[in-house]
Amino acid sequence: MDFSRLRRIITRYCVGEENWVGNRTVHIGHKEPPSCAEAYMPQDYPDNRIVSSKYTFWNFIPKNLFEQFRRIANFYFLVIFLIQLIIDTPTSPITSGLPLFFVITVTAIKQGYEDWLRHKADCSLNECPVDVVEQGKVVRTQSHKLRVGDIVMVREDETFPCDLILLSSSRYDGTCFVTTTSLDGESSHKTYYAVPDTMAFRTEQEVDSLHATIECEQPQPDLYKFVGRVDIYKDKQEPVVRTLGAENLLLRGATLKNTGHIYAVAVYTGMETKMALNYQSKSQKRSAVEKSMNAFLVVYLCILISKALINTVLKYAWQWSPDRDEPWYNHRTEIERQRHMVIRAFTDFLAFMVLFNYIIPVSMYVTVEMQKFLGSYFIAWDEEMFDEELGQGAQVNTSDLNEELGQVEYVFTDKTGTLTENNMEFIECCVDGNVYIPHAICNGQILSAASSIDMIDSSPGGYRRVILCLRLQEYEDLFFRALCLCHTVQVKEEETVESIKRGIHQGKSTSFYISSSPDEVALVEGMKRNISAETRGPATDVTYTLTPSLLRFELLHVLNFDSVRRRMSVIVRSSSGEYLLFCKGADSSIFPRVVSGKVEQVKGLRTLCVAYRRLSESEYLEASHRLTEAKIALQDREQRLAQTYDIIEREFVLLGATAVEDRLQEKAADTIESLHKAGMKVWVLTGDKMETAAATCYASKLFRRSTQILELTKKRTEEQSLLSVDCLDFGLIIDGATLSGVLKPSQDSAGHGNYREIFLEICRNCSAVLCCRMAPLQKAQIVKLIKSSKEHPITLAIGDGANDVSMILEAHVGIGIMGKEGRQAARNSDYAIPKFKHLKKMLLVHGHYYYIRIAELVQYFFYKNVCFIFPQFLYQFFCGFSQQPLYDTAYLTLYNISFTSLPILLYSLVEQHITMETLKREPSLYRDIAKNALLRWPAFLYWTCLGVFDAVIFFFGAYFLFDNTTFTSNGQMFGNWTFGTLVFTVLVFTVTLKLALDTHHWTWINHFVIWGSLLFYVIFSLLWGGIIWPFLNYQRMYYVFMQMLSSGPAWLSIILLITVSLLPDVIKKVLCRAVCPTASENAQVRSSHRRKVGF
Repeated sequence: MDFSRLRRIITRYCVGEENWVGNRTVHIGHKEPPSCAEAYMPQDYPDNRIVSSKYTFWNFIPKNLFEQFRRIANFYFLVIFLIQLIIDTPTSPITSGLPLFFVITVTAIKQGYEDWLRHKADCSLNECPVDVVEQGKVVRTQSHKLRVGDIVMVREDETFPCDLILLSSSRYDGTCFVTTTSLDGESSHKTYYAVPDTMAFRTEQEVDSLHATIECEQPQPDLYKFVGRVDIYKDKQEPVVRTLGAENLLLRGATLKNTGHIYAVAVYTGMETKMALNYQSKSQKRSAVEKSMNAFLVVYLCILISKALINTVLKYAWQWSPDRDEPWYNHRTEIERQRHMVIRAFTDFLAFMVLFNYIIPVSMYVTVEMQKFLGSYFIAWDEEMFDEELGQGAQVNTSDLNEELGQVEYVFTDKTGTLTENNMEFIECCVDGNVYIPHAICNGQILSAASSIDMIDSSPGGYRRVILCLRLQEYEDLFFRALCLCHTVQVKEEETVESIKRGIHQGKSTSFYISSSPDEVALVEGMKRNISAETRGPATDVTYTLTPSLLRFELLHVLNFDSVRRRMSVIVRSSSGEYLLFCKGADSSIFPRVVSGKVEQVKGLRTLCVAYRRLSESEYLEASHRLTEAKIALQDREQRLAQTYDIIEREFVLLGATAVEDRLQEKAADTIESLHKAGMKVWVLTGDKMETAAATCYASKLFRRSTQILELTKKRTEEQSLLSVDCLDFGLIIDGATLSGVLKPSQDSAGHGNYREIFLEICRNCSAVLCCRMAPLQKAQIVKLIKSSKEHPITLAIGDGANDVSMILEAHVGIGIMGKEGRQAARNSDYAIPKFKHLKKMLLVHGHYYYIRIAELVQYFFYKNVCFIFPQFLYQFFCGFSQQPLYDTAYLTLYNISFTSLPILLYSLVEQHITMETLKREPSLYRDIAKNALLRWPAFLYWTCLGVFDAVIFFFGAYFLFDNTTFTSNGQMFGNWTFGTLVFTVLVFTVTLKLALDTHHWTWINHFVIWGSLLFYVIFSLLWGGIIWPFLNYQRMYYVFMQMLSSGPAWLSIILLITVSLLPDVIKKVLCRAVCPTASENAQVRSSHRRKVGF
């Protein structure tokens, strides 16, 4: 009995489809196969719904609350609030409950709104119309309703709704052209093929009549790999089996080009598509500053617990004597006497915790949230980051990471559409050792006034003007003939891109070129004025015009380009019957196969070498036979084709070389250079070919001419020579295949196969790294590898396509560019900018300011609350540890909310310790704040010790200056509330003036807020103690503040204590600036000098 089918059912339906590792069977059109085939077994696959949102309507509240209370501070304040509700404490529960409720509510609203935007984007994507073939008719439905096995009709310029297997197209040969810009960053046109048995289907009825099943691998994220087969049933005969590969699979997110329509069957849908599998889940990112805040919070929690524990122990030590335990004026009730001592001690411990809990005020987190939210608008309002062409400025999708922009150590960038505009330009060429520069081509455009292509010979032998005509030398003729014939360029009349029609000139439709390689288009356009090539009929006839003659060639075979050979060839037959093999490719792949010819190296540009070979009729017939056999092979097709290409492409005569350039985005090179000066390491992660990517890296100054390159690629590792140990500037080039081996976990117990640490060590010693032929998930793996290294650097990823989303989500900071590859990257990023050049100001200016401001905010808040609570701790030693507050309840509540909150909030929004021009002019200043410099433990300890020092001055200064002293003219002495008010007054003025001393950028609003806060405190105290408020049961502060101010010694004490408290910090700053100034302080001096001399 055959148990295989039973085993398959149990595996699929009991274990779960998602855990079933094997093949999947897709029934095209959901039709049961004939009885001769394996029994029809319906399978349950996910629908085509894409979900990028984080919450649902039902889980938003519990899930969001869980995430928010994972923050130590939020959980701490919740516990304090519950303690205040349960036991009798010195302060009201409202003082902790209301601020906590405010923080949780504001954060939930913000995160809910961001997730609602993602829901909205998902809905628009899932509700896109899709044409499905049902019962011989085309029916329009919504994208999310697609199922595996549906036959889909896709028209030109439409995006594929899921992963599809091509069945047929409107082209006679069953091919179609596709751009995969949003997947791998390549905007070039790629060719995909239908199997021979289905390519002839032209109508919906013919496609619907197809009886076939597809057996393929389970979903996996590799964009360049697909293994499957299709069984086509005809009548009752044995099924025809055809192999399926990556050339048959149309990926979701790709766009159909230069093809009227296609019919295809869905094989992977929804979150199982390769594009979705390459997406990372969007987890909440936390900045280094927030991690430092949590670490500081733990320290302060330990301090708080220590204070409460010490006071509890000392309280019971103090009350050990009966007359102190229950004095005559404070008898206990019977219930209190019967309560166990442990319970009383624990209750007292919690009461002390509540009394001292203001050392970690919830208002700090409210202020931080407000600072991040309001500060994010400065990026959106920055006019220098507004792009006129797009009509858009920078966008902030999350404000939680503003300060992280000032801590970036590694920048991972995409190439196509991020560094470049993907616009190839024909620059010059070299024919038989002579270098020629075309003057009829300017900025990639053919000059309409030029009647011929003029070439200026710039070879060392002299200058001569050459006009291309019939009198060209033989090599020159063959060279330009090769450029016209050896390519895969297609001709198209017009195309609409974002409502703009290309190919329209002076109201008339004109042709333009599309190709799988942008440089091919540049070369053909470069020859367009006098040498033209056009495809006619069945793509086998090529018309070649060489002014003033007309030549016709028959295209016989195309040996397509691949990344291993790094060349492509064509075999043509002239009208005279001559067979010619033209080849072009990278110099490293052409030179070893050349038997004669010379070329002058064209430096600094991306070059392609051109060669040819004459074939006899017998040589052509043998080559044609080999090619045909290799193309129809079902097994090892790629290997057999590679062997055949290797045999044919030999014994070349070198004709010359071309130089093309991919136009960089404006100021891309300047931006990368500035990032290097700022101490950041820049990596380029691209899915593009190595040659193209390397040329871009040189043009963008990522690699310099002095940079020694180590190339770790699949086919070049064996060819590497030893690196020079004298070189100080190294660069690394690695491809996706090699990287897979590097990242693969070692199976060897000795660890010889684990190259992660070796790879990281190499990268640490390289000034720049280029990773090419990368799958989107590999980009994320590289970012994760660097993130998890022992240094734990802060990473930033920037890209413009859907293929960059994974690394954008993985990096600490993700930036999307609003480019031509869609808005997936911008939508899933933390920040979005119009062009790569805007990254310079975002990091060097905005990031620098954000970090400086929030670092001061965090340290200042801890400082001013140490100053606030430590006198309360000292006061317990003078009140018998009775939990008596030193300050009035109003002062306890309003200290962090009103009296000292606005100055630091404004400081954290507008402070500019260095001018914007200086930060842009001197990128090295970014190094001053790198690695969280202002929130390290030494800086934290300094601020804490300063707070303790000031608190001791406040308390004991007031205590010793006025001990046993009368203050008023009538001999009345001050009481405990007057003493507490005096300490509080010195406290408020000291911490506010401390912030004023730290302020470098003064505006009218700074003056208004700082002096206004002090004035508000004085006015509030006068009103609070000068009026009898009817809603208060008792008014212990009545006339206290006014009585204190009526005393001359009180005024003298306030001024003296403020001065003594501020003096150590002032002395420290003066000495540090004089003895060992930082780079920022030197920049401040230079900037001040420039302003004085008028620059």
